Amino acid sequence: MGPLEGLRIVEFAGIGPGPMAAMLFADLGANVIRLDRTEPSGLGIEKPARFDLTMRSRPSVAVDLKHPEGLALAFDLLATADALIEGFRPGTMERLGLGPEPVLKQNPRLVYGRITGWGQTGPLAQAAGHDLNYIALTGALAAIGRVGAKPTPPLNLVGDYGGGALYLAFGTACAMLEAQRSGKGQVVDAAMIEGVASLMTATYGLYGAGMHGLERGKNLLDSGSAVYDTYECADGKFISIAPIELKFRKLLFEKLDLPFTPDDGPAVRENLAALFKTRTRDAWCAVLEGTDACFAPVLTMAEAPDHPHNVARGSFIAMDGVVQPAPAPRFSRTPAGDPTPVQALGEGTRPALADWGIAKERIDALLACGAVSGPGTKT
Repeated sequence: MGPLEGLRIVEFAGIGPGPMAAMLFADLGANVIRLDRTEPSGLGIEKPARFDLTMRSRPSVAVDLKHPEGLALAFDLLATADALIEGFRPGTMERLGLGPEPVLKQNPRLVYGRITGWGQTGPLAQAAGHDLNYIALTGALAAIGRVGAKPTPPLNLVGDYGGGALYLAFGTACAMLEAQRSGKGQVVDAAMIEGVASLMTATYGLYGAGMHGLERGKNLLDSGSAVYDTYECADGKFISIAPIELKFRKLLFEKLDLPFTPDDGPAVRENLAALFKTRTRDAWCAVLEGTDACFAPVLTMAEAPDHPHNVARGSFIAMDGVVQPAPAPRFSRTPAGDPTPVQALGEGTRPALADWGIAKERIDALLACGAVSGPGTKT
């Protein structure tokens, strides 16, 4: 099911953007096989498997890549794959013997997708870092926050997932399309700093035109405008308004029974704040939701799945007792099927290897020598 049915992708298990990109491919129909370590990572963030939501829709095969037979298995899987996804520090795959040179020599049409924070080259390439560090280097973090406040971490949505997973997935998909024409694979060097910089393209344009200043909280889209902000309601909950176009702003003021003004300075903000405090969030939804006033309630993760619009579109699903976002985007002719639950470490070792054409006798031997592990280790 899904538009990517028939594509084969080998994912080398990591954290953050790599698994998210692999989930996107798997959700949309690609046959993704995840090569996990034979033991938990030891990162101190392990949780029950069913809550590792970005690991859904694909099997977990536990492989010891330092075992000669485990390494040989990885090469055999890559021999028939369309793409590889890895998110290790530069040089790690090379030290394992799985760098681009030997892998592409074996399978010249393979797309070798790599995701790092700093990129494969450059002065910082070998330095450790996380999402916050990467968005700091692009100008994005400095631009996010309230006036007079220090920069605000926007979860890890901007670096890991926006600038990382999405650009890795997009770049890998582009290279696979090109490989279908040329018959030649290539390396995709996806760096979060460059993905985030790309996301900032429009903002850099505004900055260059003198329409977006460097001081946080004083610009149209960073809470500097009274009509592009959130407001607290009588019940302590919040609503959002964003009528930046004059026609939508006029409608908002009309709905609020306020005299229209094109100004969006402190006086307007004070008036709006006082007014929104007089009713509950639900009461304001009854007045503004569904109109062109550019309004929405600020929902928590506990509330969002139950909103009528999200329910109508099936934006969230419940699987294995865990509520989670549904696959996206939507396709009219080749819709994605339902995701499959997250597997425990090595749960898919035997069936997934068989599905990829590995003979039962070899799987038995791999389990017996410890090159792979999982249910059915005892033969």
